[in-house]
Amino acid sequence: MEMAKASTQPSGKDAPGTETKVPHLRLVFSQKCISPEVIDHPFPGSGTEIDPYMVDWLPNDPRNPHEIATGMKWLITMIMAFGTLSISMSSSIFSGALPQIGEDFDVSRQLSVASISLFVLGFAVGPMSWAPLSEIYGRQIIYAITFTLATVFGGASIASKNIATLLVLRFFTGVCGSSAIVNAAGVISDMFEAKDRGLAVMVYTSAPFLGPSLGPICGGFLAQSSGWRWVDGLTVIFTGVMLILGLVLVPETYGPYLLMQRAKYLSKFHGKVCISKLEAGKPNETAGTVLRNAIARPWAILFLEPIVTLLSIYSAIVYGILYLIFTAFPIIFQGQRHWSQGVAGLSYVGVMVGQILAMIIYAFMETSNQKRISKEPSRQTPEARLDPAILGGVLLPMGLFWFAWTTLTSIHWAVSIVGSTLFGIGQVLLFISLINYIIDTYTVFSASALAGAAILRALFGAAFPLFTTNMYERLGIQWGSSVPAFLALACAPMPFFFRKFGRRLRERSKLAQEAHKTMTRMMTRGAQVVEKELVVSSDGRFQDEI
Repeated sequence: MEMAKASTQPSGKDAPGTETKVPHLRLVFSQKCISPEVIDHPFPGSGTEIDPYMVDWLPNDPRNPHEIATGMKWLITMIMAFGTLSISMSSSIFSGALPQIGEDFDVSRQLSVASISLFVLGFAVGPMSWAPLSEIYGRQIIYAITFTLATVFGGASIASKNIATLLVLRFFTGVCGSSAIVNAAGVISDMFEAKDRGLAVMVYTSAPFLGPSLGPICGGFLAQSSGWRWVDGLTVIFTGVMLILGLVLVPETYGPYLLMQRAKYLSKFHGKVCISKLEAGKPNETAGTVLRNAIARPWAILFLEPIVTLLSIYSAIVYGILYLIFTAFPIIFQGQRHWSQGVAGLSYVGVMVGQILAMIIYAFMETSNQKRISKEPSRQTPEARLDPAILGGVLLPMGLFWFAWTTLTSIHWAVSIVGSTLFGIGQVLLFISLINYIIDTYTVFSASALAGAAILRALFGAAFPLFTTNMYERLGIQWGSSVPAFLALACAPMPFFFRKFGRRLRERSKLAQEAHKTMTRMMTRGAQVVEKELVVSSDGRFQDEI
């Protein structure tokens, strides 16, 4: 059959050339979802090697992720957000069970803390593979395999007979579970148009912030009453439930992969050459080449782009301080104030309340910024995104110093909790603002830029808890708590610096300028935005392939 000459006219209320609705479960369990309308659609081309059929979405195509019903999009978003929450909560939940781990395995507190650090270290290792693999094999299969492994490793760690086994299994749980963070952002980007994506992104980004704060609150009481193995069991139950919901309700959403699968099926069915429209003109690279380039790209941007380097170091320090706090709070509230293990876990509520308040503040500031831009479009620059970071950069050291010098037992505990709340506000305002600034600066290269920042952030998050106990033993509570405050204070001028000089730095950055030109060219052509492949030549310069 000649595809270019054949066309099936659907009956009923469906317009010609459109697809009828299909059950959602069919979308979940059939990636190709081939219908008579797809088989007989007159795709452009002649089916030869020189002029292949260009397979694209049909109008109202139910397999197009953008055409998923709005209610189902939000259900999928919530599943992915809670999946991310289950992993981020698992990273810190052991901070409420460190005494039981140390007693059970007869090890020092520092070695017990490694169960947190190695889990977070997995956040640096995993995404280097999961992100590019999801673009080669689709998000669904990567999520299914890695989240299953995360649940299995988590379950196996419950039965650990020694600390070495526990640490190894915690590391691999973090490596595999980190795919949730990568997949959630990708799935949301796949389903929502840019203009509708803001609220969904806000819901998703709340999970990596709230999870680490929620973990110790749950872990403290459970460890005190039932032991650390039940704490681990709680995380396994949580991830297991999200795994099942993801397998049953979340379909494949990566458009390029879906169209490629459709093109392969049509090539086999018709005996003609069919390719995805999104693959047209791209070099024919092996999966290994794509994977190697994808792994190297974030590191190249991280070390060769000053904007990314400086902002990544800042956000990594703040992320490290967050995990330092998870280790410090038991020292302060259990050791100095003699709170019970469960009650001490409630001390993290201050940080969590601050994080929630920060989201409200950010939404208000962003709305106000968009109103100003609508009246004066010239104000729409990446630097306009930095106002929340400026506020957050001030609140961070303020909250940390406040906390450090109000931990004296002569001062009511609520006063120091207020300081931790200020830290929570500053942390989230800073993170969201810097992420948006990097996205606006590097546009088509932003995924790789953010991946590099995430790797460095996870490394700091893994390292900081390891020296916290020794630092507090040598410096004492007040000065030990002041060390992260001084670090935050040293970094506080950075948002002001980029607000004033960011434009000059962007103009000197070849990658930022290339990203701007590429985005302008795409918008002018009205073409679909597809991230370009970034290549680093042997002399260290950035190049790109079209």
